[in-house]
Amino acid sequence: MPGDFLAWRVEAACLDAWPCAWETTVDGWLIRFSGGPTRRTNSINPLPGPRAAVAATLDRARGLYATLGQPVLFRVPDIAPGVDAALDTLGFGAPEAATVTLHAKLADCPRGLAGVARVGPLDEEWLEARARLIGWDAAAMQVYTGMLQLIAGPVAFASVRSEGRIVAVAYGALSHGLLVIELVVTDDALRRRGFGRQVVAALLDWARGEGVDEACLQVLADNDPARALYRGLGFAHELYRYHYRWEER
Repeated sequence: MPGDFLAWRVEAACLDAWPCAWETTVDGWLIRFSGGPTRRTNSINPLPGPRAAVAATLDRARGLYATLGQPVLFRVPDIAPGVDAALDTLGFGAPEAATVTLHAKLADCPRGLAGVARVGPLDEEWLEARARLIGWDAAAMQVYTGMLQLIAGPVAFASVRSEGRIVAVAYGALSHGLLVIELVVTDDALRRRGFGRQVVAALLDWARGEGVDEACLQVLADNDPARALYRGLGFAHELYRYHYRWEER
């Protein structure tokens, strides 16, 4: 179906925009295991097309995750039917962190909203601001920085300053003909001042300059302020959702 084709194209682009140093493909499943706190790079992901039964991947996955001291984690997009039912049978925990995938045509996104946001290459100041704004420690940032350095396609890092320091960041990566917007975060004390809107708008402008005409992003389903922000920027089309499920020990 055309809708499924777009959804899987977006899924592939989002995986490319958040690469993993250690991953393997087994019978239609992508097993990612990077260490660190990020679920996305420490989870099993279904791929489009035929795939082995969920239970068939567990022995291989358990061995990989045991080296990290982590239980098995599945990331379950609803464009892969049947996965949840299989996890229920296998005794996995309840779904958590429900996330919405949004898509937009850049022609439908407003212009002129970037304000004072700037776009450039990755540098230490951007990374320091990211760590400060999200509250990650040095070990988590080491894994995260390594991930950013693995992005293969064009990538840009947006930031906004207020009173001399960075108060909002985001990055965008181009893959499969799409701009993937990632990691939009604003200083908690400075929310609702338009800084998040500016960094996203700056990435949209950058993508237009690169000849891209579609964009996507993923946001927690219960994050109403963020969803309202993205809706105002043209992201009104929900493609699919996903959630995570841990193997209970």
